[in-house]
Amino acid sequence: MEDDLTPALAGALRSAREEGGLSSGALAEASGVSRAMISKIERGDSQPTAALLARLCAALGLTLSELIARAEGSRSRLAHRHDQPVWTDPASGYTRRAVSPAASATLELVEVELPAGARVMYPAESYRFIDQQIWGLGGTLHFSEGGETHVLHAGDCLQLGPPSDCVFENPGPGPCRYLVAIAKNPSRAATSRGEHR
Repeated sequence: MEDDLTPALAGALRSAREEGGLSSGALAEASGVSRAMISKIERGDSQPTAALLARLCAALGLTLSELIARAEGSRSRLAHRHDQPVWTDPASGYTRRAVSPAASATLELVEVELPAGARVMYPAESYRFIDQQIWGLGGTLHFSEGGETHVLHAGDCLQLGPPSDCVFENPGPGPCRYLVAIAKNPSRAATSRGEHR
């Protein structure tokens, strides 16, 4: 993770938890992330991985891009490339760019670069309140959802199925790039947050 984003991301996570009426203990129970780790992240003492942030965001009814946008504090309808928030997963080295303006309420575009040999796992909970498609931009992506694996090359587009544990993997010798289009369902997100109060 970029050092200058860590404190803002910590504050955004704490703010989202408090807005949702959740104690750190309740968030720990809902996300499966320990209370101690949540406290470390909220203090900016720990750089969370993508998988860990995905669990926290799912429990809060947010996407990772929404959390990053909160940390950036921008609500503009125009997102110039040089202003688009970029976050790097400290575990895998994968980089995600929040392409969509922060003001976007229901649609997100996220550009991802996955290094050669990298593998990133996301729990099924991350997909409970979103509809998602993956569009290959370069290289080869192996995407597994549940027991099924899809191979995407440049130009290929995949509609994700029902929520299940997912794995993004780059088997190639160079980086692979893809765009993730996320359609948010606010009513399902609200239901998700309500279940964890």
